Amino acid sequence: MLQCMQESEPIEQAGAGAPDNFQRLWTPHRMAYIKGTNKPTGSGPDDGCPFCEIPHMSDEDGLIVARGASVFAVLNLYPYNSGHLMVCPYRHVADYAELDDAETAELADFTKRALVALRKASGAQGFNVGMNLGGVAGAGIAAHLHQHVVPRWGGDTNFMPVVGHTKVLPQLLRDTRELLAGSWPAS
Repeated sequence: MLQCMQESEPIEQAGAGAPDNFQRLWTPHRMAYIKGTNKPTGSGPDDGCPFCEIPHMSDEDGLIVARGASVFAVLNLYPYNSGHLMVCPYRHVADYAELDDAETAELADFTKRALVALRKASGAQGFNVGMNLGGVAGAGIAAHLHQHVVPRWGGDTNFMPVVGHTKVLPQLLRDTRELLAGSWPAS
């Protein structure tokens, strides 16, 4: 839950330190991501990998948008924008070059379907699509390949992420999952 301190509230009483006339937007739920809470401890599928655990959950609990034979689409728990999803192989594999032909084909197909669903559900005007292979490349969970699909709109980069390093998301993840699942094109 976001908590915003009112300008009229004395800063000293709010525990923010020296008075500076700034409002503060607190997002304590992000601390789990920053600290790496529940991040897998090893590189194997039995080391707490969320991408190995999610397929065993219901679609609603796992925030799964669609399931295929080799891959699934799931909402990102820490999205850059509303509708930010990932396409993941079921198989615990770290590198794109390790995918077999069927996994590669279905990953590409699900990426295309994600674009169609996001355009239909949210009117996305553009996308950032890609994967970070390896921790040094920025992968938060490097041991299990996942491709990001981030919808974009004109003007979606405003002062909040630029100055406040905070994203304001207008919809709950469960509501976004339901909307995208309903817009997912059939095979």
